[in-house]
Amino acid sequence: MASPSFVEGWVNFNPAGAGKPCQTWYKMYGDVTTAVHRPLIVIHDGPGAVHQYLLPVSELSITHSMPVIFYDQIGNGNSTHLPELKDDKSFWTESLFLDELRNLIIEIGIQDDYAILGHSWGGMLGARHAIGRPEGLKRLIIANSPTSMKLWQQSVSELRSGLPQELQDTLRIHEEDDTTDSEEYQAAVAEYHRRHVCRLDPMPKELGSTFAELGNDPTVCATMRGTAQFYITGVLKDYSVEEGLANIAAPTLLINGKYDEAQDFTIQPFFTSIPSVSWTQFVNSSHTPHLEEHERYLRVIAAFLS
Repeated sequence: MASPSFVEGWVNFNPAGAGKPCQTWYKMYGDVTTAVHRPLIVIHDGPGAVHQYLLPVSELSITHSMPVIFYDQIGNGNSTHLPELKDDKSFWTESLFLDELRNLIIEIGIQDDYAILGHSWGGMLGARHAIGRPEGLKRLIIANSPTSMKLWQQSVSELRSGLPQELQDTLRIHEEDDTTDSEEYQAAVAEYHRRHVCRLDPMPKELGSTFAELGNDPTVCATMRGTAQFYITGVLKDYSVEEGLANIAAPTLLINGKYDEAQDFTIQPFFTSIPSVSWTQFVNSSHTPHLEEHERYLRVIAAFLS
C-alpha cells in the first residue's frame, strides 16, 4: 500500500496561566474537502504521550477516503512545551485538554461533522467531550480506556500480581528502595509491557518512539499521572468519567484487548451507561490492538465509522 499523504501545521491555543503564546501541532492525512467519509480525529494516550504510536490508523485515509487527524497535546511532542509549569496542578487539568480539543476542531474547520477515536487517556478525554453533546460529533470510539483511575489502578495491580514472583519481588524492592531507575527494575517493567501493553516482538517502532518521547519532557506525565510506573499519584489520581455517560448521544464503539491493562471491568461502566454502544474485544491483543491486530482493527473501526 502506498504511504498516505499528509499536511501538518499548528493552531494557536493560548490557555490562561500558560504565560506565553502556545500552539497545538497537528497532522492531517487525506483531504476534508474531497473525502467520502467524515474526518476522524485521533486522541493519544497520556497525559504526556504523543501521537506516533497511533499513526498506523492513518491507512484509513487511503482505504476508506477518510481524513485522519492526529495531534500532540500541549506540553509534549511538536506542540508547545511548558516545563516551567511542572507541578502546577491548577494548570494541568482535564479542562485544559478539553479546551485544546475543542479549539483544534474549530480551527481546522470540522466542527459540523466529525468522529473521534480516543486511546486510553484519549478515550477518557473523548468520552468527556462527548458528554457535552457537541452537535458535530457523529461517532465515538473509546479504545482501551478505563472509566476511572480507581478501576485502572485495580486492573494494573491485578495484572502485576500475575507476573512471575521474582519479577514482582524486583518491582517491590526497587520501589521500596527508590531505585526504580535501575536496569533490573526497568527490565521487569518491560516484561509487564510485553504482556499487557504490546505483545509484538520486537516492539513496533511507532510505539518505541512514543516511549522515548515520554522521557524527553516529563512535565505533563509527572504532574498529572505521577512518576511511579504502576501508581497514579498526580492530578488524575481520583479522576473518573463515569458521571454523565448517559448523556452521550453519539453512537459509541468500545474496544479492548484480552490481555489489556484496561480489563473488562474497567470498561463495563461505559457499556452499561452509554445509550447507543457496542463493544469489540481483540483476543490476541493487549493495550494496543491497532498494532497487534492491525488489519482486523482497521476493518472494525472502518465498518463502525462508515
